[in-house]
Amino acid sequence: MTFVLAIDQGTTSSRAILFRPDTSIAALAQQEFPQHFPASGWVEHEPEDLWSSTLQVCREAMSAAGAAASDIAAIGITNQRETTVVWDRRTGQAIDRAIVWQDRRTADFCARLVREGAEDIVTARTGLRLDPYFSATKIAWLLDNVPGARARAERGELAFGTVDTFLLWRLTGGAVHATDATNASRTLLFNIHDGNWDPALLELFGVPASMLPRVLDCSAHYGDTVPDLFGGSIAVRGIAGDQQAATVGQACFQPGMMKSTYGTGCFALLNTGGAPVASRNRLLTTIAYQLAGQRTYALEGSIFVAGAAVQWLRDGLAIIERAAEAGPLAEQADPAQAVYLVPAFVGLGAPYWDAESRGALFGLTRATGRREIAQAALESVCYQSLDLLEAMRADWPDAQSAETVLRVDGGMVASDWTMQRLADILGAPVDRPQVRETTALGAAYLAGYSAGVYPEPERFADRWRLDTRFTPRLDDATRRTKVAGWRDAVSRTLTRR
Repeated sequence: MTFVLAIDQGTTSSRAILFRPDTSIAALAQQEFPQHFPASGWVEHEPEDLWSSTLQVCREAMSAAGAAASDIAAIGITNQRETTVVWDRRTGQAIDRAIVWQDRRTADFCARLVREGAEDIVTARTGLRLDPYFSATKIAWLLDNVPGARARAERGELAFGTVDTFLLWRLTGGAVHATDATNASRTLLFNIHDGNWDPALLELFGVPASMLPRVLDCSAHYGDTVPDLFGGSIAVRGIAGDQQAATVGQACFQPGMMKSTYGTGCFALLNTGGAPVASRNRLLTTIAYQLAGQRTYALEGSIFVAGAAVQWLRDGLAIIERAAEAGPLAEQADPAQAVYLVPAFVGLGAPYWDAESRGALFGLTRATGRREIAQAALESVCYQSLDLLEAMRADWPDAQSAETVLRVDGGMVASDWTMQRLADILGAPVDRPQVRETTALGAAYLAGYSAGVYPEPERFADRWRLDTRFTPRLDDATRRTKVAGWRDAVSRTLTRR
């Protein structure tokens, strides 16, 4: 068998990538699908779009590589996390659209639970915050708002899954209802300490246990695809949520290793080893991966706006035509101007978690133009990354005793200017890998490891190859001045001081 097939099911598109045994890419296919915004703060996907686009790109990638099912050793799945699907166990049809991780419709429910004092028990057991971001309140909303859904769920007729689980169900013809530990850890229902669904949390959120999938290692034999999908059965042997898959793809297997993915938002994970670290700085404690029954934990920080700031420059302000223009434009900015963008377009994520704050530009003068605004947009991502890094160091003292090297991936890392400024603001090296498709590579590795295509994690880590290391160039005084300006700007936007 020649290939491992990675399914990368994201928020705006589905992709399939065929990796060879040396982890080089043989073929890639991608298909976008519609986003639905039926009300303010609501974000939905049609589950059939998720499935049909996934099936289509898998077939296209196989065709492009000339690969038959018999040439593929395993399938690995990585997915947009927290997005919630509920479907009929008999028909396999969803009872409503999927509620996307970005959706905020359950904010009042979360606020009520916080007022009732529930957040402490939720955080202690799950490592998460009571926020609409996660799956549990989305499940409850569907059960309470789709006619007859709660009664059907209590009769055992309905199944819940994050997108990986829904795709696995469809791939196996309804034979397998399962997920992995990383996706389970993002639901607000999973106890990350004992590795089980938590009865007290199921009662708190009103979710029947019969709806929940079985939880397996990230690298395991989940089941086999039905033969008619790809002209033969293929084993599904790996699953991980997208940010955890990127952590694996970046080979961050040692405690203290850190990766940051710069897409629409930014998600940074710091490997903390075999023991969960409770955050005192509003970070999330999560499962980085689980292999051979052993859980490895991470601290995670979420930035809501990273690449979205560049999209705003292009689509909102129309000061660039293509995203790639932002870096060269920023490079021409007047160094004497101190312009700051706080991109709180949908509130601020970690470590602030201020949903009510809104974006603002500070330091504008008559001389400020498109160059300075482009620089401020790109620098905002760097400053937010520093906020996360400093929170992680404060939460986990071991991170202070070793040199931090940040491994980066995602669309924004193609900009040399942005990566250099990131190193300057962090005061630490930034490593960009040769293989940029780290999320899909992580899914492929987990599947290929189970199938015997790829080696143990330590040997796989030896295959990681550096493209460019960006080292800090700013002097400490300039860096401190710039960071102080950022902190002042953020303080002026916060509603929770």
